[in-house]
Amino acid sequence: MEDNVNKLPEGQEDPKDGVQQNTELVENDATEQTDSAVTTDTEETTQPEVDTTESAEEPVKDEVVEESVAEAESKAADTDSSEDQEDSNEEESEEEDEDTKLLESLHFENPTKEELMEALKKVSHMTNMRALDKALKEIKPPYESIQEKEKNVALESFLAEEGNEETDFVFKSEKIDDEFNDLFELLRSKKQKFFADLERAKEENLARKNEILEKLRELVDGEESTASINSLKELQQEFRKIGPVPGPQVKTMWANYNAILDRFYDNRSIYFELKELDRKKNLESKLELCEKAEQLEKVENIKEAIIQLNELHEEFKHIGPIPKDDQEPVWQRFKAASDKVYTKRKEFFDQLKSELSENAEKKMALGDKVQEFLSFNSDRITEWNKKTKDLLELQKQWEAIGGLPRDKAKEINKHFWSGFKQFFNNKSNFFKTLEGQREENLKKKQELLAKAEELKESSEWDRAAKELKALQNQWREIGPVPEKFRNVVYEQFKAACDQFFDRKRAQGDAKNAEFVENLKKKEEICSMLEAYLNSDTIELEEVYNLLDRYSDIGFVPRNAIKSSHARFDEVTDKLLNLEDLSESQRSELQTQVQISKLKNSPHSSQKINRKEMAIRRKISSLEGDIATLNRNMDFFANSKTADKLRADVENQIASTEKEIRELKKQLKLLNQI
Repeated sequence: MEDNVNKLPEGQEDPKDGVQQNTELVENDATEQTDSAVTTDTEETTQPEVDTTESAEEPVKDEVVEESVAEAESKAADTDSSEDQEDSNEEESEEEDEDTKLLESLHFENPTKEELMEALKKVSHMTNMRALDKALKEIKPPYESIQEKEKNVALESFLAEEGNEETDFVFKSEKIDDEFNDLFELLRSKKQKFFADLERAKEENLARKNEILEKLRELVDGEESTASINSLKELQQEFRKIGPVPGPQVKTMWANYNAILDRFYDNRSIYFELKELDRKKNLESKLELCEKAEQLEKVENIKEAIIQLNELHEEFKHIGPIPKDDQEPVWQRFKAASDKVYTKRKEFFDQLKSELSENAEKKMALGDKVQEFLSFNSDRITEWNKKTKDLLELQKQWEAIGGLPRDKAKEINKHFWSGFKQFFNNKSNFFKTLEGQREENLKKKQELLAKAEELKESSEWDRAAKELKALQNQWREIGPVPEKFRNVVYEQFKAACDQFFDRKRAQGDAKNAEFVENLKKKEEICSMLEAYLNSDTIELEEVYNLLDRYSDIGFVPRNAIKSSHARFDEVTDKLLNLEDLSESQRSELQTQVQISKLKNSPHSSQKINRKEMAIRRKISSLEGDIATLNRNMDFFANSKTADKLRADVENQIASTEKEIRELKKQLKLLNQI
């Protein structure tokens, strides 16, 4: 934002040419936000100095100073500049903190009409008309866009009915549309009336000041009297009380005002002594203002110090002329005191600008972290809850950082909050989908449980065992159920299966003989596997077949379970450590061994189910990593360093994809059980 007060109007002389100076404070966005600590647009503010001339000086006795027309015009232009700033400052009213906060909060991401209506109601209480104008421009377009979409949908629906023509279509707005439009028009009228009244007041002020200028001309051109100086003072006082005038008229008005005063004092030498006394009184007043300005350096509140300095400059400008010998020293003293305040303000805003820039970097980094959450996906509630906790921790860090530069606030806020909202949308969708799937899975498992309950008392051992194993396989394929039913339904199903197989194992000597035969078969398979340890070549397919046969054999006598498992573990460990195996062969063999052990272990169905879920979670996590790596590659620039980074990321992606393929092979084998 350009600081207007640092520019001199056209034709204004440099202060080095002996023209008096005055420093006017300009209210800018940075000053407005000093105490509110909200997001602000911090710009480097230089000391706004504007040259102005004292009211026309009366010649001192025995020393008449004649001024040229050019000098008089210069003084008029200088005075005009100060008044121009005054009018401009009064037009640019200081925004209130609450209005500014509310304005900066208007960032919409796919808003609804209800949200926009609520926002319009909030801004309706704004007292700052410029802030209200910006707010209306922020709210109206998205609402009209929503209305247009609704109208198009209604038109398409209308035309879809047979016999309807577009010319017959009449769109009926909703109640909220009428309420929105009524409130919007009310606020717009309020804003327009405010600015119209402001311009009308300026025009009235101009007319009143021109009337006073005409009276001043009549006074200057009239006959000399003892009351002339009092009349002049009264007109001057009345002139000062009148408010601002339209900007284009400021320069001409002040030029005329100062020219008339110059003529008054130049033409009435009889009042020289009175004028000199008046100058001395003015000198005392200006010295008092200098002392007050010097005390402002000690004021801690920069905003308050600037407001007071503004008032001192206003008084300084209107006090009137002082003895010429004192003009420059007094002005330099007053200017030096003002410069110290402005220097203090500049240092404050430089520091504030630095802090806001640091805040912008920190909040942008938090926004980048939030974007990483958008690729998260899982089928576990605990993992979603953990991610939610992590995201809320980022929100706390965001809120603790502080304000932002106004020119970056909207972009950075959108970067963070859009990702924040999208994560919770994803989470909501996950729970909606998950709940439906798990309810369906629960119904399926309850059906399997009912069948298992029917079979648990059966004495048809082979048929019932086969059917129960089939039910167990179906159970594993179904997937998770709601958390509150998971353990209950599983324990009931497991109890039904265990009851049957416990009864089955309790069948006398005949069944024990079968277990002994199973032990013998397993020992034979272990011996066949051991033969491969000393063989020159190893046929993995045959090994896999032996492992499948081993897992399909069945139970062994209770007293031989540990020894049988120990021998099988020893043989398979040696097979896995054969040097002739490649890494892929070793990985595949290890998977087959693990599956075989799972099938022969107690609670095998539960363990296989857990193994399957663990592999699925691992695949989902790796796929998320690949998606993140692919997005990161889009940010690499075209350079040697970027190419190297890209190559590293591509290698990492390839390695991850290979790991996924291996996991999918394991998953496929588990599904075949």
